[in-house]
Amino acid sequence: MQLTVEKLVYGGDGLARLPADEQGRGKAVFVPFVLEGENVDADLVQQKPGFARANLRQVLKPSAHRVTPECPYFMRCGGCHYQHASYEHQLEIKASILIESLRRVAKLELGAALQIHASPPWNYRNRTRLRTQISPEFALGYNRFGSHALEPVERCPISSPLINQAIGTIWDLGRKGQIDSHVREIEFFSNAQDTELLAEVYLDVVSQVARDERLNLRAWSEEFRGAIPGCVGVSLFRAQRPSESKTESQPLAVAGSASIQHETKTAKYRVSAGSFFQTNRHLTETLVELVTQGVSGTTALDLYAGVGLFSTVLSREFTNVIAVESSPNSCSDLAYNAPGNVKSVRSTVEQYLQKHGSKLRPDLVVVDPPRAGLRERVAGMVVQLLAPRVTYVSCDPATLARDLVPFVAAGYRVEQAHLVDLFPQTFHLESVLQLVR
Repeated sequence: MQLTVEKLVYGGDGLARLPADEQGRGKAVFVPFVLEGENVDADLVQQKPGFARANLRQVLKPSAHRVTPECPYFMRCGGCHYQHASYEHQLEIKASILIESLRRVAKLELGAALQIHASPPWNYRNRTRLRTQISPEFALGYNRFGSHALEPVERCPISSPLINQAIGTIWDLGRKGQIDSHVREIEFFSNAQDTELLAEVYLDVVSQVARDERLNLRAWSEEFRGAIPGCVGVSLFRAQRPSESKTESQPLAVAGSASIQHETKTAKYRVSAGSFFQTNRHLTETLVELVTQGVSGTTALDLYAGVGLFSTVLSREFTNVIAVESSPNSCSDLAYNAPGNVKSVRSTVEQYLQKHGSKLRPDLVVVDPPRAGLRERVAGMVVQLLAPRVTYVSCDPATLARDLVPFVAAGYRVEQAHLVDLFPQTFHLESVLQLVR
């Protein structure tokens, strides 16, 4: 059927409508790889009570913003969603989605106040995780679009040059039969200068590896490290099974270093294998500046602190910083990176605030939650702190808008709003909202 795309929505799809029926306005239908205003030929592939999904067959009337994708795997690989749009238009799409989400859910109007921070659109990722297939023939790649099947990829134009060198080397090793049969996933993390790599290798093995097999894996990891350009360390982890809870484990073996140093203009961070760190090697400094500049006081509370990306810099303008992080790996790095006036606390945010929230009177609260956001209970706890300033760093506009509802009700207003494009070519977007009361 022919469809006209009304707009793009969060998740990468275009929103169109099926023909109107006796009940009125036509059902919403979502189509990937389209742009606003385009007329397209599409196949209806799924019908639900409230919406439908379709696959693009042909663009009949293209948008002026449509461009030729850079990557030969685009539309097959599930990693990117916007390579068919000019980068300038990608920023417009993301700004529109963020503004609409905040307006519709949180009743917040940003308008022209939204400040946009662009990234170099290619080779920006400093962290890339790939799947491996050992037999019947070797392959390395990502999940296929809309599927859990493997899409082999021999280069990734959004990953850093050094990571792309590593991808090429792994293909060479795999074709020679030199990738261990236990390997299921490989993740690379590069430093800010893209001169060194840390590798995490995930293995399909039981938790208690036999002694001889452990020795073999350790020997293989040493050989693997030596073959990868710029690789300073390889950590072997047991691959998690779908039925298992998402708990961190200690490496089965380590070859070389278990950590890497990520250096920005303002700070140096130890980042260990398994620890979280931002994935855009160009905009990490910008993100830190937006969160830490122009604020000072007695106490800052950094929730979901990671390895101390913000705490380390906030410590220079606040007498005390309390940094809360639940991940054992990240919290270990946080304690290492943090100056003496930063108290690192290993705890979930909810447990920490439940126990200590009534005693805290912070001048600033920084929250940088995972994609699921704060959720109602934690958002309410943060509001009850009555901090004069709250900075919310978000990677999901839907959960951001939901979480802001109690802040707006408590009298907070947006002083500054920033869209930081950490993820060009994808629908993902990072935002920083500075709230005051």
